[in-house]
Amino acid sequence: MTFSKITIQVVVSADKNKAWDYYTLPEHIVKWNFASDEWHCPRASNELVVGGKYFTRLEAKFGEIGFDFGGTYTEVRLQEGFTYKVSDGREVSVNFLEEEGNTQVQLIFDAEDENPHELQAQGWQTILNNYKKYTEAN
Repeated sequence: MTFSKITIQVVVSADKNKAWDYYTLPEHIVKWNFASDEWHCPRASNELVVGGKYFTRLEAKFGEIGFDFGGTYTEVRLQEGFTYKVSDGREVSVNFLEEEGNTQVQLIFDAEDENPHELQAQGWQTILNNYKKYTEAN
């Protein structure tokens, strides 16, 4: 199956080590990994090695709606980037590029077929913007 790729990015006012840690450590992931203030990420785990698992639980703050999201790592380049596959075979790659004391975080993901690509890009960008805001504030 061939998927369409969507690329989003942010520039974070942080060095690459901090940007990496805040993106990959579960104690930070739970602070930023949601697309709106009505949602939160109560649990996350991350075994950042090839064959390791990435897992997050996203839930509505008010109500009983929620879902699990994660994948299995197929490539890990410490402090540089990683790629994982979700259960339906889609791929997500995240790259960290240092730029004059800041870090560009680029995320490339395979779009799913249920929602318009523009909506998917907007949702993932909102999560990435939350990551930027959290990282810069802490």
